Amino acid sequence: MDTKETFIAVRKNADGDLRKFKTSSGRILTYEEALQQVQAGMIQGVNAFIGKDGETYIRSNPDGDRSNNLDSLPTFEEE
Repeated sequence: MDTKETFIAVRKNADGDLRKFKTSSGRILTYEEALQQVQAGMIQGVNAFIGKDGETYIRSNPDGDRSNNLDSLPTFEEE
């Protein structure tokens, strides 16, 4: 049984950058917290990569389906 969480929703800033993530268990993570969880292998369906600017980013695992990309996830409001 796989107990890893997935990202189910995101919050973006005014520029459209991903800033927070909601997990399948209901946790809300900042980008930095989410990146740590991804790098630790605790979130499935995503990976961390180093961009051309040398920074580390989160992205969906490539599968040819744009509907499950992080930018395509629904947004959420904090309670």
